[in-house]
Amino acid sequence: MKNYPPEFKADAVALYESRPDATIRSVAADLGVNPETLRNWVRAAGASRPRERRTREPAQPPAPLEAENAALRKKVRELEEEREILRKAAKYFAGETCW
Repeated sequence: MKNYPPEFKADAVALYESRPDATIRSVAADLGVNPETLRNWVRAAGASRPRERRTREPAQPPAPLEAENAALRKKVRELEEEREILRKAAKYFAGETCW
């Protein structure tokens, strides 16, 4: 079991608190410590961050991107149909040439 100096523990907790978007796992990976170890240090320090809801809905949906996605999906369907037709035609003509 590794023993970390108190300064390192305090700095690790401060780093976690200073990054609102970071998780304990990501900060622990950056520091090279076990996530549970960092979690214990955070609990021991009584540090807490205000929790934000993870399922945020955008204020305004990006309409141009949705329209572009719909157009691209339609084009993909058309290309898949064309590819299938060409595949069947190639199979048919390959069968004709074989005796």
